Amino acid sequence: MEYKDYYKILGVERSATADQIKRAYRKLAREFHPDRNKAKNAEEKFKEINEANEVLSDVKKRQAYDQLGANWRGGQRFTPPPNWNFDVGQAGAAGGFGRGGARGRGGLGGDAGGFSDFFSSLFGSEMGGDFDGGGHGGAPDQRAKVSIALEDSYNGSTLNLSIGARNLNVRIPKGVTAGQTIRLAGQGNHGADLLLEVEFANHPKFRAEGRDIHVQVPVAPWEAALGGKVPVPTLGGTVEFTLPAGISAGKKLRLKGRGLPGTTPGDEIVTISLVTPPATGDEARSFYEDMAKRFSSFDPRA
Repeated sequence: MEYKDYYKILGVERSATADQIKRAYRKLAREFHPDRNKAKNAEEKFKEINEANEVLSDVKKRQAYDQLGANWRGGQRFTPPPNWNFDVGQAGAAGGFGRGGARGRGGLGGDAGGFSDFFSSLFGSEMGGDFDGGGHGGAPDQRAKVSIALEDSYNGSTLNLSIGARNLNVRIPKGVTAGQTIRLAGQGNHGADLLLEVEFANHPKFRAEGRDIHVQVPVAPWEAALGGKVPVPTLGGTVEFTLPAGISAGKKLRLKGRGLPGTTPGDEIVTISLVTPPATGDEARSFYEDMAKRFSSFDPRA
């Protein structure tokens, strides 16, 4: 993976004060906010700015990041030092770091989206919010599973959950995938952390594999033979997709970037199924009999 120079991203010196970092972040976040800046790279730049601020505005994360040293340059190949770990509660203490969740700040009404692999390798979290990459979980931690809809992951949401005798409002970060863990600090038994392992509820249309979303789209024989536009459901709404002529049942097509969001969004995988109208009534039967004669040389089992 590539090293990220968070100081360079915000345009500040390594000796910058917290106030200087805050001012630099606010200025850049306004400049590159996707709602204001329609440049092609504005959204990625905005995410990068948020990620840099996530680290440099947090005293313990900044301290841990600075321990990597000032000799790295942005874009260089990077591997975390041996035994590198991070815990927001222990950064800088004797004995090193233990891995914990990262708390993201979208900033100025924006959404930081997924953090980079570089961030994840250092701080154990890809997503903003009370999210844990899964490598922490000491013995005192309390664990539970939370079943969410795919739409909760696609859009991000806040769910009200009953855990024992308590009701908790849990923020579901955008792009969380099955098996990942949301950490609720101090919400477990006797003040321990509560780790919620995410699983997806069965969906009537979609199925998730990692960030990719799978959906089956039925088409009529003439649509498969002639091609043309057909409506395809996605988590973001229905889109029109152009079928190539002569497509067969079981063929898989890919809608790039239509899966769950992240630093690299997932895709939607569309599987074609063929639906044949029933031969009910004399006219329909006659039509199929005529087809059989016209395509007498066609062997579907060949």
